[in-house]
Amino acid sequence: MRISKYLLGIWVAVAVYTLFSFLSGPKGMSAYNYLLSEREQQRYNIQTLGIINEELEKTRNNLLYDPDTLLIHARQMGYGSQDERFVRIVGLGINRTSPATAGNVYFAQNPDYISDRIIKIISLSLGLLVFAFFFTIEFLEKRTN
Repeated sequence: MRISKYLLGIWVAVAVYTLFSFLSGPKGMSAYNYLLSEREQQRYNIQTLGIINEELEKTRNNLLYDPDTLLIHARQMGYGSQDERFVRIVGLGINRTSPATAGNVYFAQNPDYISDRIIKIISLSLGLLVFAFFFTIEFLEKRTN
């Protein structure tokens, strides 16, 4: 029975290490859940980029195959036909449409976790604490006898 008390300290150290590693370690559940949320944000970003790509593809096809659309965009940029004359009013500038956005850059962040070294220190400390607790109890029992 005496040795099982001290083995309990080793068991506590292993149990604490396992629990902390599983819950908040580098490959634990908190890091895994964070990476799942990052994956969802990446999927949303890809979906948004797909929508922007479709709009830009439609605009490109209109400019390639529809001469009226090409004329409208050329006039917005300040161009005209050979037989047209322009009167430019100084100070108003050219009515340009804003350029199409190609999407936003999304930078993935590293998940927050407790390093393996800190988990080992915590588990070893708790194991030694349990070991010291049982050692002092046994020491006090022998001293009273």
